[in-house]
Amino acid sequence: MAESNNEVPLQELSKKKIRHNLQKIASISTLGGLLFGIDTGIINGALIYMSGPKELNLTPNDQGLVTSAITLGAAVGAIFAGRISDKIGRKHLLWYLSVWFIIFTILCSTAPNAWIMIISRALLGLAVGGVSVIVPTYLSELSTPDIRGRFVTQNELMIVTGQLLAFVVNAVLGNIFSGVTSIWRYMLGFCVIPAILLFLGLYFIPESPRWLVMENKEEDAEQSLIKIRPNRTVISKEVEQIKANLIQEKEIKQATFKDLSIPWIRRIVLIGIGLAIMQQFIGINVMMYYGTTILTKSGFAHNAALIANIFNGVMSVLGVSIGMMIMNKVDRRKILLTGITGTTVALVLIVIVSVVFKHSPLLPIFVLLCTMLFLICFQGALGPIVWLLLSEIFPQKIRGLGMGISTFFLWFANFLVGYFFPILMDKLGMTWTFMVFVVLNILSWIFSYYFAPETRGKSLEQIQSEFQAGEISSSGVEVK
Repeated sequence: MAESNNEVPLQELSKKKIRHNLQKIASISTLGGLLFGIDTGIINGALIYMSGPKELNLTPNDQGLVTSAITLGAAVGAIFAGRISDKIGRKHLLWYLSVWFIIFTILCSTAPNAWIMIISRALLGLAVGGVSVIVPTYLSELSTPDIRGRFVTQNELMIVTGQLLAFVVNAVLGNIFSGVTSIWRYMLGFCVIPAILLFLGLYFIPESPRWLVMENKEEDAEQSLIKIRPNRTVISKEVEQIKANLIQEKEIKQATFKDLSIPWIRRIVLIGIGLAIMQQFIGINVMMYYGTTILTKSGFAHNAALIANIFNGVMSVLGVSIGMMIMNKVDRRKILLTGITGTTVALVLIVIVSVVFKHSPLLPIFVLLCTMLFLICFQGALGPIVWLLLSEIFPQKIRGLGMGISTFFLWFANFLVGYFFPILMDKLGMTWTFMVFVVLNILSWIFSYYFAPETRGKSLEQIQSEFQAGEISSSGVEVK
């Protein structure tokens, strides 16, 4: 009798209410993505202030390390986050990561010298890498199949929104306190606010039902689903399906490093590594980390550059929004190649205008327009599509191996770009530095043309059979 009494209110839950609950969970959990964006974007405006002789007195080498240390830490954090969350739970790990964010954000904002800053940023990166893996995993395990793609992609949108928020905070603080050289400490300290919100918000969202089933806590899994599924029948079926999937996964022998001797496995892993490195060498984080520096070098006053850089953030958010709308309607390869063409054109234009308008007051305006073009092309195509391809090209057998290796190389390539850009700007100047990235973009286009597979509309099994046969199709399958 008690069971039927419980059934009535559950059946009365409307789809609108369920969607509202899912959105609330997404809004709280993707604060991790927002932190990811803020912590990687806030350095954009703070770097010039902290580099001053009265502050940390950073050399170009120091600037590269301060900026990129966070990505080196993220590479390590991304490797271990999955295993740790399997032991303690997705929600619990996010809680520990929010505390980690708070501690090391405070240490960064109070750093007395360059090396304390570099070490603190590297340790902060462990949390950045952790949330980059755990938040999408948590969202995918809690969402329903019909909304999973949009639901999980919301984290990508929150990352670029975090970067935009960081640019706005930099501009506001930099212009209000323009004469205060230590204002960078408050810029970095701002990151504590979303970390505290994540810490508090996690008390109001459930643990992943999939993890709870993994831990043989089926009753807890049902309680986790009770507010976001229509009735107990649906909940029971989902728990049974999770159990069946876990049993199936245990029966699949996962690939190891020894399996890289098998040609088709080695090929697909190398393509994953290539896509990861390519995404970073195209130069996105030149714009996200050093946008203010680039605009200042082109002729903007520093305070004006802080404001102008907000337009770059807006283009990033707009680009990701466009990418979310088209990714399931257009072949992956077409989006990828079109995006690289756009970023290449933008970088070529920066090279041209930096020569033709070298002493012109129009130069900073032209450079800003070019960086905006670059960002909308990258964020609308390359950013989401490369992550989507990485999630699709690895069949179940090699997913853990392939994603782990590819993600590590992506973060390491991110580190290299962040570290060497200020050194290249110091030694080569803006024109020749961007020529280096033009060449890297051309090489990326060639790699994508010859090696990027088309996965739209294909099952993981079909992708695997194509790789095994050495016949990857360059066109997708229409989903009807």
